[in-house]
Amino acid sequence: MHAFDVLGDPVRRRLLELLADGERPAGEITAIVQAEFGVSQPAVSQHLRVLRESGFTSVRPVGARRLYAIDSAPLQEVDEWLERFRRAWDESYDRLDDVLEELKEKELRKKEGKRHGRKD
Repeated sequence: MHAFDVLGDPVRRRLLELLADGERPAGEITAIVQAEFGVSQPAVSQHLRVLRESGFTSVRPVGARRLYAIDSAPLQEVDEWLERFRRAWDESYDRLDDVLEELKEKELRKKEGKRHGRKD
């Protein structure tokens, strides 16, 4: 499954968000996602399996619990793919910053002209 197919699902994105701060037990993240999305426990388990099989998460058993954690490798690949777009965005933002700065300076000059044109 392609990374964007995995990330395209809002439940899986939420699961990753919950794991972003560190390892969590399956039961805890399942309860949160069930409450937020109204999905069944088997549905959440299926989403966790997709994340695990696609390499986005890892799981380790601790007694009867299963602890999930993010595996950053697939996210790094997504970030690398997005980098070429980020450069284009940055260039656009830089141009926008220039235009906004010009407008700001023009407005300041306009205000200065009005202030100096008055007779006090």
